[in-house]
Amino acid sequence: MINESLKIQNVVIVGTGLMGTGIAQVAIESGVNVTVVGRTEEKCNSTKAKISTGLARSAKKKFADSEETQSKYVESALANLEFATDLADINLAESDLIVEAIVENLKVKQKLFSDLERVVSDKCIFATNTSSFQLKDVSCKLGRQDNFAGLHFFNPVPAMKLVEVVRGDETSDEVYDALFSFCQRLGKTPVRCKDTPGFIVNRLLIPYLLDAMKMAERGDAEIKDIDTAMKLGTSYPMGPFELLDYIGLDTMKFIVDGWHQRYPEDEKFVPCAMLDRLVSEGKLGKKTGEGFMKYDSTPRRG
Repeated sequence: MINESLKIQNVVIVGTGLMGTGIAQVAIESGVNVTVVGRTEEKCNSTKAKISTGLARSAKKKFADSEETQSKYVESALANLEFATDLADINLAESDLIVEAIVENLKVKQKLFSDLERVVSDKCIFATNTSSFQLKDVSCKLGRQDNFAGLHFFNPVPAMKLVEVVRGDETSDEVYDALFSFCQRLGKTPVRCKDTPGFIVNRLLIPYLLDAMKMAERGDAEIKDIDTAMKLGTSYPMGPFELLDYIGLDTMKFIVDGWHQRYPEDEKFVPCAMLDRLVSEGKLGKKTGEGFMKYDSTPRRG
């Protein structure tokens, strides 16, 4: 049973990117009070528009036969949502949970949590949505680490059911259980894991994607054939190169370079020349129109 003092109802989400926006949407749909913190009013307005669109899509699926019910559903969810451009404008003392979903920059994350620790209540839980850093590195500036954990949502958040609930070395049982229950309230399927590089999914996924690129680089098989083989042979919804282009090659390179720097002797994290070249050419995947594949065109040859 969750200690009532750790029941999560008032949530602050710092970040207006895809992850922060998605987390905010599923939270307000579940009746949670959410304040999203963005850098500018323009970003906040853009985020609200995206959330409204996502809510309308969700309402249409839930209540296909009633436009009136759809409209009420969207209005009810939006009533739980507020925005701010400055943390000083929020009553942080009443926050039960603060979720960090900002840029993958370790120093920026560390400073944010260090600044927040001075103004929140003792019961406030801190969570990072990082996908590449270990919790112990993100939280190293905190005086209290028992109320810190990881909530790794997956993109797109409204559609992806999984959340990795990551336990730090000092995360308390009460905090960990409260976060696990919070994810279930959001309609997600949480899984438990320790603070290891990449947690569960990325720890298995990144070496697999690197191996696929190195296979193509060696000329063992062509990109299109590797993708086809993994989709039909393992029932994966995407082949590795389709997935890489979807994730973003710059994101992949950032993770690989960081892990290789930290674990230089581990062959699983050795960078790939093909990936480095494409990133240097600005071919980052679907978001730039070209990566391993040219969109509306044909796959690149391996």
